[in-house]
Order: sequence, then C-alpha cells, then structure tokens
Amino acid sequence: METANSSNILSSTFYLTGIPGYEQFHHWISIPFCLLYLLGIVGNSTILHIVWTDPRLHEPMYYFLAMLSLTDMGMSLPTMISLFRVLWSISREIQFNTCVVQMFFIHTFSFTESSVLLAMALDQYVAICHPLQYATILTPTRITKIRIAALLRSALPVIPLLAQLAFFPFCHSHTLSHSYCLHQDVIRLACADTKFNVIYGLVLITLLWEMDSLGIFVSYVFILHSVLKISSQEGRFKALNTCASHICAVLILYVPMIGLSIVHRFAKHSSPLIHIFMAHIYLLVPPVLNPVIYSVKTKQIRQGVLCLLFPLKISSSVM
Repeated sequence: METANSSNILSSTFYLTGIPGYEQFHHWISIPFCLLYLLGIVGNSTILHIVWTDPRLHEPMYYFLAMLSLTDMGMSLPTMISLFRVLWSISREIQFNTCVVQMFFIHTFSFTESSVLLAMALDQYVAICHPLQYATILTPTRITKIRIAALLRSALPVIPLLAQLAFFPFCHSHTLSHSYCLHQDVIRLACADTKFNVIYGLVLITLLWEMDSLGIFVSYVFILHSVLKISSQEGRFKALNTCASHICAVLILYVPMIGLSIVHRFAKHSSPLIHIFMAHIYLLVPPVLNPVIYSVKTKQIRQGVLCLLFPLKISSSVM
C-alpha cells in the first residue's frame, strides 16, 4: 500500500502560479524578468571569466567571490525555466520529481550563499587583523576545503527534508503559490502530519543561517576593533572600504530572506502579490546586484570589466 501511495505521489503534478489577477499581462511582465535574468547571468559570468583568466586575481578573496557568483546563478537559474513557461503560457504543470530537484537546488544554493558570505567575512578578518599570517592561514588547500565544506554543509541536510515529501499524500489543491517550487509552499498542500518537516526546517534555518550570520557579526566586531586601533583616519577609511562590498552582499541576501520568512509565517492571509513579490526579490536581487557592487567597489574587478568592454583603450593606456 505504501509503495503504491509513494509511486502515486511521485507521478503527481503541481500547478505553478504566475501573477494572480494579471494573467493577460504575463507576456509584458516577462520582459523585466528577462532583463533581470540576463543581467544576472552576464554579470556573474563576467566575474567568473575575469577571476579565471587573470592570474593576479588567483587569491582567496577572488576565489570566494567566484564561488559567490556560482551560488548566485545556482540559486536563480533553476527558477528561470518554470517562470517563463508560466509567463509565456506554455505550461503551468510541473511534475513532483522536477519540483523536488528544483527545491533541492534553490534551498542548497541559498544555504551555500550564506556559507560563502561567512567565508568571505573570515577572509576580511584575517586580511585586516592578521595581515602577516594571511598567506599561511588561507592556503589554496584550505580554501578548497572551505568551498567543499560549504557545499556539502548546505546540500546534505536538505536531502532528508525533501525525501520525506515522497511519503506525503497531496489530496488538497495542487496549485502552488509561486512560479517555482519552495519547500514551505509544497508542505502546505500535504494531507498528512508535516510536523517533522516544519520542525526540521526551522532547526535547519537556525543552525545554518543564524550561525552564519552570527559568525559574520563576530568577524566584523573583531575587524572594527582592529580598525579603531589604526592611528590615521585615511588608514581606517581604507580598511573599512575593503569591507563595503561584502557588507552590501550580506544585506542583499539577508534582508529579503528575513522579509520572505516574516511574510510566510506571519502574513499568511495577506495578498498573494506580496508573497510573490518578496520571493522574486529574494531570488533575483542578489544575482543581479552582487556583480554590480563588486564591479564598482573592487578596483581589480572594475579594471577587468573595462578590459573586456574596451580592450584596445585599456591596453594602450597601460602601455
């Protein structure tokens, strides 16, 4: 009986939702989404190309920046196909298996991005507080271990959460409230005791996101303490300016994340447009803005972008 029930669930179909009440404008609404996805892909691909091709950027800070770009794309790209299938009226259907895979990538890369931001905060801490030991502390081997650990730490805990969904019957409406699958949206449709998923999900968020945010906060406490010891005002400003891009990246991730969590838990009966708006901000803002921020605030990345755009002018000016 359980096997039959499980196979029935695995073959079930969910229905995605676009922008409720604005279905006749979906084709027009898809235009800004196309531009945002294009900006995110081009911006993050550019940073990856610059870091990969410029030997001068083969340093810990830029390795972590490249991983941030990868996680940004990994978090947003899984939603792109299903979003445009809905907006272009191709199909609202999504199979259970596809839905689970989409959830895995969204939640895994969301947790990974938080871990990468923590690693970048530690990189800033070592660079400012222990500059003489920087090369010996952040060796290439250690950086590789940090990157692998960040990915495994984010991916492995998500598996039991999603595997449990295979045992839930979905006898309510199969209509999801977004144009892609989110765990908290899917379990809302289950006709079973979802206590494990709710508690496990809360514990997972607490252990991963809150520990990462605490680690970032503690790192900046030590950084600020070290910066205040610098005698010259120019030296203080230069040290703090190196952290500006990272602080912006942290805010860009955590502010929409907190807003989306608040909406899901305390504003369940609010307008569906609020839920959809917050979810798209959470998934699209970091991939679009992070490359812009790091291109503007980081000299080496800015020069790399200019070399790509104006190769002849930059090369002649260098000569």
